Amino acid sequence: MERNHFEHDHVLFRDAFRKFVQSEVVPHNDRWEANGICDRSMFTAAGSAGFLGTQVAAEYGGADVDDFRFNQIMMEEFELAGVGSAGSGICMHNDIIIPYFIELCNDEQKQKWLPGLCSGELISAIAMTEPSVGSDLGQLATTATLDGGHYIVNGAKTFISNGINADLLILAARTGSDRHKGITLMVVEASTPGFTRSSNLKKIGRHCQDTAELSFVDCRVPVSNRLGAENRGFYHMMSNLPQERLNIAMSAIAAAKYSFELTLDYVKQREAFGQPIGSFQNSRFVLAEMKTEIVIGQEFVDRSVVALNKGELTPEEAAMAKWWTTELQNKVNDKCLQLHGGYGYMDDYSISRAWRDGRVQTIYGGTTEIMKEIIGRSLGL
Repeated sequence: MERNHFEHDHVLFRDAFRKFVQSEVVPHNDRWEANGICDRSMFTAAGSAGFLGTQVAAEYGGADVDDFRFNQIMMEEFELAGVGSAGSGICMHNDIIIPYFIELCNDEQKQKWLPGLCSGELISAIAMTEPSVGSDLGQLATTATLDGGHYIVNGAKTFISNGINADLLILAARTGSDRHKGITLMVVEASTPGFTRSSNLKKIGRHCQDTAELSFVDCRVPVSNRLGAENRGFYHMMSNLPQERLNIAMSAIAAAKYSFELTLDYVKQREAFGQPIGSFQNSRFVLAEMKTEIVIGQEFVDRSVVALNKGELTPEEAAMAKWWTTELQNKVNDKCLQLHGGYGYMDDYSISRAWRDGRVQTIYGGTTEIMKEIIGRSLGL
């Protein structure tokens, strides 16, 4: 089915970005997987090619293009090339973190940070999750106590993507006692005394995506590094979560499509009992179901991207997109691995990497259960 929400400029952009992925990411992906982290050069290469901060104003080094369809294309091309784990660092930098800098920075802060974020010389991360706090951000325990011209930060964060490579961290810390009106966002620079990070966390999948635990011990962060108003951090995060969840949905549906195409090619070539295994009725039915659900999911994601561009995407719709596509991704991966038989369980086969990389999608950015809770509450229940 033809997707009609892209225009000519998007087609040209996709072609250019696909070439970037094939030249700058694919040749290095296996090494990055083995090392558990992407080279910083991936970010600087993306910056040099104009693929970072596309929505940032030109005066700060961006392309001044506020159209999330370009972000969607980048996410899709990473996933369709089988390098979604590597690409997630760039897409998080672009789609989730840079918007905070655009929306909340004053002019001085923009001059200080945006050019480096657009060039790739500054890699970003966002630190919300804590060892004992996941989706319930109102329970954040990391504190930031005002001391003259600084906040004194104490606490810990965990599961922080880009946490090893990051030069700038957007930190959510408690500056007041109220669950929601006592949280403030601030930028912590990696060189700040009192800030340390763990070694790279070892995960089931997404090995290219560096992930760290962060520690703050009497870490002095200048008040001038605060993002937005004091004690308004929770509301700033809530306003950005729909875009973050749509980011994950875009990844999930593209990754499901990648697994499906891998498997469709495999079942046409692999033979059993003297015929391709794709010719068996069960294989055809399983593939037919997956194809149908992927097309349905893609339509909803595309519609959601258009709604986001118009400022009309609701938290409930973003939650629907996130939980349904990520659950679909895991279902597709599982069925595709099954159709590969024993080879699907072998690490040399791309479907095994897709299977393990996809598992976290229903967890981060808000679990499936939290997404359903958001939708359920919107029904007045």
